[in-house]
Amino acid sequence: MSPTSLRQSLNFAANQAAADNALGELPAWKLGDLYPSATSPEFLGDMEKAGKLSVAFGEKWKGKLADAAGKTGEAGIGAAIREYEALDDIMGRLGSFAGLTYFSNTSDPANGKLYGDVQTRLTDYAAHLLFFSLELNRIDDAVMDACMANDATAGHYRPWIVDLRKDKPHQLDDKLEQLFLEKSMTSAAAFNRLFDETMAELRFEIDGEKHPLEVALNLLQEKDPEARRKAAMALAETFKANLRTFALITNTLAKDKEISDRWRGFEDIADSRHLANRVEREVVDALAAAVRDAYPRLSHRYYKMKAKWLGMDQMNFWDRNAPLPETPNALIPWVDAKETVLSAYGKFAPEMADIAKRFFDEEWIDAPVRPGKAPGAFAHPTVPSAHPYVLVNYMGKPRDVMTLAHELGHGVHQVLAGGQGALMCQTPLTLAETASVFGEMLTFRALLDKTTDKRERKAMLAQKVEDMINTVVRQIAFYEFERKVHTARKNGELTADDINALWLSVQTDSLGPAIKISEGYETYWAYIPHFIHSPFYVYAYAFGDCLVNSLYAVYRNAEKGFQEKYFELLKAGGTKHHSELLKPFGLDATDPSFWSKGLSMIEGLIDELEALDKDL
Repeated sequence: MSPTSLRQSLNFAANQAAADNALGELPAWKLGDLYPSATSPEFLGDMEKAGKLSVAFGEKWKGKLADAAGKTGEAGIGAAIREYEALDDIMGRLGSFAGLTYFSNTSDPANGKLYGDVQTRLTDYAAHLLFFSLELNRIDDAVMDACMANDATAGHYRPWIVDLRKDKPHQLDDKLEQLFLEKSMTSAAAFNRLFDETMAELRFEIDGEKHPLEVALNLLQEKDPEARRKAAMALAETFKANLRTFALITNTLAKDKEISDRWRGFEDIADSRHLANRVEREVVDALAAAVRDAYPRLSHRYYKMKAKWLGMDQMNFWDRNAPLPETPNALIPWVDAKETVLSAYGKFAPEMADIAKRFFDEEWIDAPVRPGKAPGAFAHPTVPSAHPYVLVNYMGKPRDVMTLAHELGHGVHQVLAGGQGALMCQTPLTLAETASVFGEMLTFRALLDKTTDKRERKAMLAQKVEDMINTVVRQIAFYEFERKVHTARKNGELTADDINALWLSVQTDSLGPAIKISEGYETYWAYIPHFIHSPFYVYAYAFGDCLVNSLYAVYRNAEKGFQEKYFELLKAGGTKHHSELLKPFGLDATDPSFWSKGLSMIEGLIDELEALDKDL
């Protein structure tokens, strides 16, 4: 290690030690619940077992599913699906362990090798299983309906079978599907890993010290305007220095997706995502249109108010998430964050708090910021035979508490849905954000109800409005940006300047005239991981937020029975369509007015802020 690198590491360690002292002891997750280690007999044994079982499964069932459709018991399709699900659980456990180990420290070459090697072997195993879904979908609809009616085990998997058959129009022949699967490791998966490792290694120099991404982004929430400016310029400078790499990754992944979509016969650039989300294109189009129409009433209006509160005619782009003067400076210790979230969850439903408490008690959370750790936050469901894990980068800000509430909402959802089994527990992204956003809302409302000081209440309301704008307006702007990038990429490779221009066009529209878009901000598309890992994922946040706004309104007005219906929604996992899940609450996402109702809650909070401000 060079003297400069050593000094930077020591500085980071010293700063982190000071923060840890203020925040208290931050937990690291215990991955031993999956496997003791990558060299343990348990891990190596399951890796060998998965390989043998995948070969044996192919030998037993390949070319025989049509015949099995007419049988019941151990010779029937239900038995085959049960075997397939058990193998899916083992492979999911192996992949989860390798992935979570890697995300704990992406800078460690050993972790990278483990992740790459496991992904390669699992892809090899999956090649032996690829026939299964393809062959199932070639069985005649009438035959499959009779099979599910006559075979109780197949009937149990009806939601999975019905869901699988929605992919039928877009599936290719077996050889092509195998080629797509095997080549994924050297195409999309490889460029995803390149992005992750590049981002983890980036350092942003501020006042002579170099910081990882999470710390630099966190400085955009400092009260000192100069601290925010320096952080923004450091981010812009480092993004710019690496823009060719990020442009290459973006171009490659967009082209890779276009090839896949073309071969599979998808009409619109986002149709594959809509299909995966089990949501109709018309519903997403209506959501996007409603949010775009609301830009002036939401983000434009709010940022104009905020500029006035900060004493500016126009905010700089680095002031967008600046705290208001009324916002308390003190860091929130981890124990207080834990109590805040669990108390809010418990007030809604003790069972919800009990599940969330297990994440703390049983070491399912990784909270500290450290070099090489994946940025951002996520809840990983792993497999039903284990349990979810939550990753956050906790730095004691109020937003960090909301992030914790958000990810624990995911975790609770994943625990409850686990009862559906490995094949049916996964919730489409549009509904996967329901519990997370609802958990945030519960936490926010609990804190707001306890706040009597008008200035503190104003700061809390403003932060919630900003979070909702970030979740709805910002994410739909992201979606529009992705649409522009993927559309333009069809006509040829995009330069970094081309992508910058597309980014600025949507940001200007969504943020409005109260925010000055100056030099440097054009590069800020580069660090958004969703563009890389899950193209068009982002609208799910807006979907979830608007849905939860409507759902929360039902909760506030419900006399009894809401909690039971809510838990049934979460327990359903991926077994029901959004229309079926929302029906008990009297909600319908296909209704054009549905999105307006969700957006009106944000507008109502802005109204409340404006009225409160006049009283101060």
